Amino acid sequence: MTPDDKQLQPRKTPRQVRAELTRRRILTAAAHVFAEQGYAAGTTNRIAERAGVSIGSLYQYFPGKDAILVALLGDHLAQETPDLAEFSGSPLADAVRAMVHAAVHSHSGDPELLGVLMQQALRWPEIMPMMAELQRQRAAEVHAFLDRHPEVDVADPAIAANLVVTTVGVVTHWLTAAPAALDPVSLEDEMTTMLTRYLTGR
Repeated sequence: MTPDDKQLQPRKTPRQVRAELTRRRILTAAAHVFAEQGYAAGTTNRIAERAGVSIGSLYQYFPGKDAILVALLGDHLAQETPDLAEFSGSPLADAVRAMVHAAVHSHSGDPELLGVLMQQALRWPEIMPMMAELQRQRAAEVHAFLDRHPEVDVADPAIAANLVVTTVGVVTHWLTAAPAALDPVSLEDEMTTMLTRYLTGR
């Protein structure tokens, strides 16, 4: 059985600093609980206790742990996306490195939690369209950047953007989550070189 869309959405969006801090405490506590105890054992009661809030307060923000996990997944994916507008006048390699660094950093922080996020995401058909939309948005942003950058020399910038986004996300995930994880600095260097050479035609 999979959750419906309402179970995956937060109940309210915090508009005040105090409310946002409470929401963040819940998500931070959930990250620890899921990583330490697994998703099945990570009940909302345990999350609320770890966060130091009442179970009623937790339910004001999230209808259940499914929605909490989706919020954590969204935060994780958002960490992988630097603002490419900041690199409009910089060498292409700097922008590529920023994308790679953000992905490596977001994957290397807590492999146990990352494993839980990915396992649960694959179980829920409702999440796949959300991830596909994030992929589309990210590829569109990279495509716009590649179209403007003078160093880029590819036959089809749209396809190139999708290749870059997919390569950075998938390769980083598998190589940082592997039992014999690679050195993150070396991984960042090699991926930056590989993608920069592809995008410049060298």
